[in-house]
Amino acid sequence: MLTAMPLESMSTLLTDARGGGYAVCYCESWSLESFQAVVEAAEEEASPIIAGFNGGFLMHEGRRRAENLAFYAGLRLALAKSPIPSALLLNESVSLAQMQEAIDLGFNAVMVDNEGLPSGDYRRLVQQVVARAHPCGICVEAQVGRLADGSSNHHAEPTTPQSARAFMDETGIDALGVAVGNVHILTEGNATLDFGALAEIGQAVSVPLVLHGGTGISPADAARCVRAGVAKVNFGTGLKQAYLAALREKLAKYQEPMSPHPFIGMGGQDDILVAGREAVKLKCRELLRVYGSAGKAPAAVAAPAV
Repeated sequence: MLTAMPLESMSTLLTDARGGGYAVCYCESWSLESFQAVVEAAEEEASPIIAGFNGGFLMHEGRRRAENLAFYAGLRLALAKSPIPSALLLNESVSLAQMQEAIDLGFNAVMVDNEGLPSGDYRRLVQQVVARAHPCGICVEAQVGRLADGSSNHHAEPTTPQSARAFMDETGIDALGVAVGNVHILTEGNATLDFGALAEIGQAVSVPLVLHGGTGISPADAARCVRAGVAKVNFGTGLKQAYLAALREKLAKYQEPMSPHPFIGMGGQDDILVAGREAVKLKCRELLRVYGSAGKAPAAVAAPAV
């Protein structure tokens, strides 16, 4: 019988990944169905996983009000009851209060975003987060440099080995996001990574490297990223694209005054929630295989043929 595992430290997951020659995927969720898809994908691929939510999105200024983080933290139970090694991450937050709340609610990793923050202010924020998180056993990821954004005019500020090393030494972070040509919210095509810069950064720092903007990274580059020291890759845009495509296909069948129940909440072949979940799961399983983490969980879980 498979036994449930407590949440694993993200630092441990990344250390194991570096030692095992693979990268752990952070597959970002935004709902119950997407979270369920990520966990089930990892279970079916017998893969370690980092699951979680985007703190910046949950507090986005376009929302009528900030989301109640407790609803999202409650899904921690699904990870704690799963047989796979997993961590729960609050990703890309700029709010010290939100990150403290995440720690209090049971997230065991936080990523401090540098969006809109001057370098000095950002360094001080990361130091504050580390001071609060480390005594609780919480892993802290931060970023040096800035990614270009495929949905806006934001230009990249590439990471240098010198800035990466200095920031690591000054803050005591556990994982470092870098900008080496990777692009946020790239909805088509692939980014061109600077593998020379990535290798130099990997040699300059002792902490695992993280690539945000994973959707825009070609699967053909995955092994090369791992060899350069990348232990974590973030995915969000591609998962939402797959989700929306599945919903669009199912919703095309619904016309009033048909009963809405088969299309939402009954769990059958026309249910849009099931369609979205299965589309995200399929994409996640593909990513776990590409980055080599499939089969690396200590207990294999039988997976249906796909």
